[in-house]
Amino acid sequence: MKKSPGTLKVFIADSSQLSCQLIAAELRRGRYPTRVIGFATDAIGIREGLDKNEPDVAVVGAHLEDGALAGFDVTRQIRASHYECGVVMLLDSSEPTLVVEAFRAGASGIFCRNQPSKLLSKSIRAVHQGAVWASNEELHFLIAALGPTLPAKVTHLRKEGVLTAREEGVVHLVAEGLTNRDISQQLNLSEHTVRNYLFRIFNKVGTSNRLELALYAINRKEDDHQQKPLALLA
Repeated sequence: MKKSPGTLKVFIADSSQLSCQLIAAELRRGRYPTRVIGFATDAIGIREGLDKNEPDVAVVGAHLEDGALAGFDVTRQIRASHYECGVVMLLDSSEPTLVVEAFRAGASGIFCRNQPSKLLSKSIRAVHQGAVWASNEELHFLIAALGPTLPAKVTHLRKEGVLTAREEGVVHLVAEGLTNRDISQQLNLSEHTVRNYLFRIFNKVGTSNRLELALYAINRKEDDHQQKPLALLA
């Protein structure tokens, strides 16, 4: 279903009311229109807030009043309860274990507090549009942790010409974290056409979602780099 490009409803959950208010203030200054529809600092408040407000995206801190790393359990509960909102997890740092666990818990995006705050609204918009929000470094953590468990046709597919040049371009942009809307604008295509390209690409390379496709693209890029002969020094 096509996501509305209008103002997004955002629910914020973090370790304190002050922290939630600071995040809300940053979103109000952001480039993309958002409306904060509620705060919570513990699991009960989050569940009640999601039931009452039906946000488009929930921003969930790793640490809540329930305890350190309680945000991971809350994110699992959000996914298990079939809430339709996307989840952006707030981490104190890009520690590999935390990054991998956040995605395993069901987050669609990772935002570290040491990143430029102006990118937070962009990460929320990207997740709402169906993209995975993560830095290249964070995606490499996922490759290291999850790569061996991906389907063989994802990690080892080397058949030349399996993708057209246009499809290769779409894969590259997905790996860069662009949304369908961004890709449509960059390639001068309709969003409907981009979705059709992604459907065909998923079938060709054996992936089922954008995250697997991004991992496939990065994995393949690393394999290509490793296979290139080293230049001899004169």
